[in-house]
Amino acid sequence: MTTDPQSNAPQQPDPAANGASAKPAGSMAARWGIAAAGAIGVGVLTMSSLMGPEKKMVLEDGPTDAPKMAVAHGTPACKADGPANLDFTVKDMNGASVKLADYKGKVILVNFWATWCPPCKAEIPGFIELYAEYKDKGLVILGVSGDDDPDTLKKFASEWKINYPMIVGRDEQALLDSYGPIYGYPISVLVGRDGSVCGRHVGPATKEEFEREIKALL
Repeated sequence: MTTDPQSNAPQQPDPAANGASAKPAGSMAARWGIAAAGAIGVGVLTMSSLMGPEKKMVLEDGPTDAPKMAVAHGTPACKADGPANLDFTVKDMNGASVKLADYKGKVILVNFWATWCPPCKAEIPGFIELYAEYKDKGLVILGVSGDDDPDTLKKFASEWKINYPMIVGRDEQALLDSYGPIYGYPISVLVGRDGSVCGRHVGPATKEEFEREIKALL
């Protein structure tokens, strides 16, 4: 767990900490109400339980000779958790409009994150590599920053050489609620080609985990 460097709360230095980052009270307090909790007796309150359930992707059984492109025509490749809401037009870090509906038919990885979040930063090199390898095969990665302004995002993206779209999400509460609950970072949602929500990672995941799921959906 990490806190915003602008607050007075201490930070833990480990960028690969197991669990999602949560923003402290004082900024967007209605959404960032997570407090650390430890084990008392036999009761243990985990960060995951505060942030909502993680949904591991489960593939549907099907004939082994089924054409792979059937997925692109509406046949789900996973046991879906309902449709993703793609009815949003948002702004990227350069001020351009981004219509999520334009990505239907692709595999979409929506990553909710912030530049002050060490576990989020630990995932970024993997996302860069995955996007470079699979974007021409139908993958879209959307980095949705819930707190950062466009200038902060542009500077960060330049320094980290980020190659996938950066969305300014701090004024997009409806988007965050639609893919939520988003009480902390990082949270990643996988959407199949047919627009179904296929998986949800609460806290950081490895490049290998994401790659297995992405390849199964492509």
